[in-house]
Amino acid sequence: MSKENLSPAEVDPIELPENAFRELAADEEYRPLMHPARDYAEVTPYSVGMGLLLAVVFSAAAAYLGLKVGQVFEAAIPIAIIAVGLSGALGKKNALGQNVIIQSIGACSGVIVAGAIFTLPALYILQASYPDITVSFLEVFMSSLLGGVLGILFFIPFRKYFVKDMHGKYPFPEATATTQVLASGNATGPKAGAQAKLLVVAALIGGIYDYIVATFGWWAETVTTTAYSWGQTLADKTKFVLSCNTGAAVLGLGYIVGLKYAFVIFAGSIFVWWVIVPLFGAYAAGGAEMSPDAIFRDYARLMGIGGIAMAGIIGIIKSWGIIAQAVGLASRELRGAASGTKAVRWQTDISMKHIAYFIFIALVAVLLFFWFGVIHTFWQALVAWIVVTIIAFLFTTVAANAIAIVGSNPVSGMTLMTLIIASGIFVAIGLNGTSGIVAAMVIGGVVCTALSMAGGFVTDLKVGYWLGSTPRKQESWKFLGTLVSAATVGGVILMLNSVYGFTGENGLAAPQANAMAKVIEPMMMGGATPWTLYIVGAILAVILNWLGVPALAFCLGMFLPLHLNTPMLVGGLVSWAVNRSTKDPELRRARNDRGTLISSGMIAGGALFGVFSAITIMCGKELPEGGGEFTPQVLGLVAYAAIIAYLYFNSVRARKD
Repeated sequence: MSKENLSPAEVDPIELPENAFRELAADEEYRPLMHPARDYAEVTPYSVGMGLLLAVVFSAAAAYLGLKVGQVFEAAIPIAIIAVGLSGALGKKNALGQNVIIQSIGACSGVIVAGAIFTLPALYILQASYPDITVSFLEVFMSSLLGGVLGILFFIPFRKYFVKDMHGKYPFPEATATTQVLASGNATGPKAGAQAKLLVVAALIGGIYDYIVATFGWWAETVTTTAYSWGQTLADKTKFVLSCNTGAAVLGLGYIVGLKYAFVIFAGSIFVWWVIVPLFGAYAAGGAEMSPDAIFRDYARLMGIGGIAMAGIIGIIKSWGIIAQAVGLASRELRGAASGTKAVRWQTDISMKHIAYFIFIALVAVLLFFWFGVIHTFWQALVAWIVVTIIAFLFTTVAANAIAIVGSNPVSGMTLMTLIIASGIFVAIGLNGTSGIVAAMVIGGVVCTALSMAGGFVTDLKVGYWLGSTPRKQESWKFLGTLVSAATVGGVILMLNSVYGFTGENGLAAPQANAMAKVIEPMMMGGATPWTLYIVGAILAVILNWLGVPALAFCLGMFLPLHLNTPMLVGGLVSWAVNRSTKDPELRRARNDRGTLISSGMIAGGALFGVFSAITIMCGKELPEGGGEFTPQVLGLVAYAAIIAYLYFNSVRARKD
């Protein structure tokens, strides 16, 4: 029977295959939900229009919340939930392909927001001290747009390696949750209905749980020893702290990441908090008077930045064959020597010849933007352009690798290292002072957005791979989503600065941008730079790699706060316990799959209700105040134990088919 005569029921399974999340055997192939040989409705006026609308809405919400509290919620999952809900409400049949496009376009919002708000508000912050610093909408918009475009173009040649060749070797936590959501909207039948119900219930439990604590503070969002008098005394004398975020979404993230990577991340975190921070407190000048948080922020975390940078360089060296292969493929296509074999729809990218042309055009646009819009001296603009091109291209694989492993992109750490390198070069060629600050921050915005986009795009394309979308269509329409998101973010940042500002008691916190400003100002204005701490972190990454420890995961733990790394370990331990709850291989797989589905629901609910929390805060609800020695902390422990118990005991309820 020809593929044209096959009915959807004959070719399309109703749930993800058993081998969706594990490594494939040598002679085994993965078969997605949408049949590779059939065409589906993907790019339609409905899917494009809805994707762009959600990109605008989520760009505005994510920018506000990110600048207020320093956390950018992941837009991909709530957008996937909305897409599934709308297609069901509108009675659309076979809407899976369209929902993937909606999610892919709409998800531009989160990655563009992260790239912009981590860097560009620093110009407004420094403007208070240096009034001659000016910021325009065009600078913010072009920095975000060009960075996003470069991130898309630089990642496409690596799509096949990350999403196909590495199938089952990376956990892809965010992509897993997003895929489960989209697949639930496509499923039919009693079993599929039960899975969809389980996902919805888990999302409601996790979402409402996170919404209550984030918005109203009924219990402590972070349980910590410093909330008690004995813990504060211990922290003052020894700088020892233990803390854990009690959120359901982070717990689910740890479950999907698994114990191996979660333990490495946690090990990096406790190395900083239980070894480096106490040593600084005991022996560094003035360390005894500093709080553990201040030591971490001003000193220990800088070692993590150096470690992330070196781990990235090591990753680039190890991936050099992949990079050379991608460049070689583009070169062969440019010479007209591409293979005559026609790829199936499911594995077709934008042609490498077109990618090479688009990269050339984008890089010329970046150079012109630097020359006419930022620096105004050609040879200095050329140096800045070279720095951006090399770092953005090489660190594309690092950003994608981080997202594939832990679901968190260390983009702020890599961007900070980029700013340090770029600023050192700029000072050497005479570009310093306030003009150097503006150049460094705008250029940092381009790199930050490029790396953020590369990390986010690997999630979109992995989702498409699991479900069977056409990569070329996802790649093509990603540019339009980037354009709309960049314009929205540029306007929102200017508006928020006008209404709130990023300095003073009533200003938005903008923590990452404040950190960038703190690092760049002394370099450009003649102050000291903590090179020793960066170098120590870099040496540590080399030693870890030599010992066979995943250096990037360890250094991510050094960079990220302890209270976010601890629940990753807790989730990993729950995953380990579920997998050890039976010796029957089939039952073990069923229980782990059920746990993955529940965790995906918790992540999805946390992300979606995070949007509701942002809306509530935007409508005037004050953020809950932390603190309190007994009741909030005890309630936090009780609530956290309850959500852990829900995840474990509901997971082990699974039965063999």
